[in-house]
Amino acid sequence: MIKCLHKYWLKEFIRIFIIIQALVIILFVFIDYLSHMDRMLEYDVSFARGLWYVLLKLPYMFVQFTPAGLLLAVISVFGIMNRNEELTALRSSGISVYFLVKPAIGVGCLSALLMLFLGETLIPVSMARSNHIRYHEMVENKGVVHSRKDFWIRSDKMLVHINFFDPVQKTVAGITCTTMGAGFKIASRIDAAKGYYDNGQWILEDVTEQVYDPKIEDYQVTAKPSKVITLDLNPDDLGRVAQKTNEMSYTELRGYVEKVTAEGYDATTYKVDMYGKLAFPFICVIMALTGAATGMRRFVKSNLPVGIAVGMGFCFLYWFVFGFTASLGYAKILPPVVAAWVGNLVFLCLGSIYLIQTE
Repeated sequence: MIKCLHKYWLKEFIRIFIIIQALVIILFVFIDYLSHMDRMLEYDVSFARGLWYVLLKLPYMFVQFTPAGLLLAVISVFGIMNRNEELTALRSSGISVYFLVKPAIGVGCLSALLMLFLGETLIPVSMARSNHIRYHEMVENKGVVHSRKDFWIRSDKMLVHINFFDPVQKTVAGITCTTMGAGFKIASRIDAAKGYYDNGQWILEDVTEQVYDPKIEDYQVTAKPSKVITLDLNPDDLGRVAQKTNEMSYTELRGYVEKVTAEGYDATTYKVDMYGKLAFPFICVIMALTGAATGMRRFVKSNLPVGIAVGMGFCFLYWFVFGFTASLGYAKILPPVVAAWVGNLVFLCLGSIYLIQTE
């Protein structure tokens, strides 16, 4: 009987989960394509290319939608069982609430592992190709070449190399500006430790400037605390072409963080995203726990939509907290590992208390 009960629950869950995910993904494809249609028309991106751009994002969006879809499916299954008095019959037979939650927790664990697997394999590849279409084929300025953390920028007669860009703080580090003179000779070179953007100009700090003097046929070297330069580029342009963390697996991002840290740059932003890649999938376990507790509530027996609304409210609250704590991590108020995991710990405690109250 126990195996039959679990099989029955899993069968209903899979059916509802597939329906929910299919509807959400279909809506996403239509909405995302329409929202980018103006840029596709402006830059002559074909229908097939534009559709391929949207489809490439499906693995990533599937992972993003999975926790909410799992929550809704669990609430629906338990809510229907509650309305049909099946939960009452099982409880009267001496079956505990905790036994009924087992298949939901198992599904949550499997979903978390699936999300981790996709994040390590398919998602980095698909998002890299999708972002290439968006930031290289749907833009006007294509004068920036980048690889990993290195940027090469052409601005008039100046060639600029940026070693590191922080997309959250919008600062740069390891800057080299080379100006070419007649006969492709280097007229001047500026090396700066770091820089930031202010009022349409870049302010470089800890500057060493070398300027060629034809009278002595050599370079004059001067050190300055700061120097202002003008480039046809702003931090938003760099952010559009910088490699996104969703293009990297956890393993790649960890290697990147270690390399950047070893070179002396502040990798706090990337550390938060790195720990977040491990923390986010485990929300599936919390959503399964919360969905089961919600679906078993008495009010859901007569009003399933209210139960679904409660579950969605819990889901949105989690995403708000997750984003808020991540922001605290970016701002260095919380350590990166704490910023990524504290939301999971808080909501795991809340979900457990919610389930105990159901019992």
